[in-house]
This record gives sequence, structure tokens and C-alpha cells, in this order.
Amino acid sequence: MTPLLEVRNLSKSFGAVQALRDLTMQVAAGEVVALAGDNGAGKTTLIKAISGVYKPTSGKVLLEGQEVNFSSPQEARERGIETIYQDLALADNLSIGANIFLGREPMTKRWGFLPVLDRKKMADAARETMALLDFHVNRLDAPVSNFSGGQRQAVAIGRAVYWNARILIMDEPTAALGVPEQRKVISLIHQLKAQGRGVIFISHNLQDIFAVSDRIVVLRRGVMAGERRIAETTHDEVVKLMVGG
Repeated sequence: MTPLLEVRNLSKSFGAVQALRDLTMQVAAGEVVALAGDNGAGKTTLIKAISGVYKPTSGKVLLEGQEVNFSSPQEARERGIETIYQDLALADNLSIGANIFLGREPMTKRWGFLPVLDRKKMADAARETMALLDFHVNRLDAPVSNFSGGQRQAVAIGRAVYWNARILIMDEPTAALGVPEQRKVISLIHQLKAQGRGVIFISHNLQDIFAVSDRIVVLRRGVMAGERRIAETTHDEVVKLMVGG
């Protein structure tokens, strides 16, 4: 079966610095693949090469078997690859619906000629998307600054889901969250998986990786140090791969 996403012999260098070397990995539909490694291992370079921020020096990115060459993150988003960075890129003073449509605001005509924001469409999208993620807040029109860390993460995931992302890249989604909030995010990722989406999950928290992932890819100094199925490995083995022990 053709993987949803495939990275083939990918390398990226910045002048004399080789950030990624000959990396190959796959993500299937309905699969969560964790990326682990110390700072400087190449995780950020890899996700930026997949999502159109960086152009690979060599190698290929394939989406459902077809080679893609994104010139911008917007192009990657249009093809169904959405990256949720640690800062979430939410507008705190706006509602869930306004954040879902941020930069792509829907318009309607008042009195047949005056263009105005289609607030109903935004509210409907917020309601439907949040229901899909089994996420409930009392006031969908409240600014997202009122929400907890886990709820804000749900809004960022909801935005990706609304725009039909097939691959979600999540960069440290449970960092700086309390334990109940971490559980909520883990639950959201399980739902994305059940919907047949592919997830690349980047985390320093091995407990979260083991709770949510099917496979783990360990990077060290820009190369793949190992790849394991979660059911067939241990925390100790993953740490040894990361540090080279």
C-alpha cells in the first residue's frame, strides 16, 4: 500500500553544515510516527523540508506516491500538510472560528453588494470542527486567550482538520502542559489517527511518545540512528539510540 507521505534519501546542508544526511522514512494513513532526538539532531530541519520551509539539497518528498516540490509552507498546506508549531500561531484576541479562517476569511454580501465577514460560516465551522474532535467549550465566540493550553492546542488541530490536512506535523504539542491537558492532547491525536490522517509527532517526552505513536524514528546528528515499532522497543533502547550508547 502506498504510504501517505514518504521521504526518500533526503539531505539538507547549510553551507558546510550538513543538517540532514540521506534520511528515508514513511508515514501511512492512520499512523502516528514519532521523531525523537537531542537538540541539533535534525528534527526541525526535517519537518521544515517536508512542509515547504526549506528546499532539500537532495532527495525526494512524495505525497501518496507522487513527488512534490513545495516552494512555500502555503503550497504544502494546500496539498494537505499542516504543521502545528509549539507557539500554535493563534490570534489570542479572536474566536475559534476567526482562528480557523485566519488569513482566509470568508466573505458574504450585505444588501446584495456590501462585502462583510461571514460570521455565521465561521461559527458553524468552529462548532462542527470542535464536535469532530469531541471538544466542548461553553462559548465558541470567546477569544482563545480565555482557553487553557490543551484547549488552545485543540483549536490549532481543529484549524488543520477543517482545511482537510491529511498529514499533521506536531512540534512538542504536550510541552508546558499539565498532566490532564497532556492527556487531552494525546486523546486528540488518537482521534486524528482514527480519522485516517497521518501524524508526525515530535516530542522530548518519551512517555507521551509511547502513549500515542506506532513507530519511532530516532535522529542523531542529522542521520537516522534507528527506527523501531513502539510495541517492540523500550525507553532504555530509545535513549541509547539518541545518545549513541
